[in-house]
Amino acid sequence: MASELLANIDVDDLEKAIEFYGSALGLRLGRRLGDNIAEMLGASSAIYLLAKSAGSSVALSIPQRRDYRRHWTPVHLDFVVGDIHTAVEKAKSAGARLEGEIQPHAWGHIAHLADPFGNGFCLLEFIGRGYDEIVS
Repeated sequence: MASELLANIDVDDLEKAIEFYGSALGLRLGRRLGDNIAEMLGASSAIYLLAKSAGSSVALSIPQRRDYRRHWTPVHLDFVVGDIHTAVEKAKSAGARLEGEIQPHAWGHIAHLADPFGNGFCLLEFIGRGYDEIVS
């Protein structure tokens, strides 16, 4: 049984990623683990930025190579914010790209964005009881 969640984000420029995630989302550098890993704090779980070169192997059994152009994956990070419009502007100012309009839902609002490394993430602003607003 898993007892801890670690969120890892591959990036091709560690210094740029530390700056982006600090400026865009208010995370702060906790510590460096060697030359290629930075621990970012300030969310409910630590986020580790992992420096991996473009074109490097993803895994021994997978022929795909790392590519930092915008890509889609079904696994991504959602960051809950208090004011989605302010948070989107802050993220865009730091280099994020807003992908569509902010969308309203019964539980709140969502904004789909991409970081400068091709990774998608969302900003969520809950209203009322958040996701519980859609529970019958």
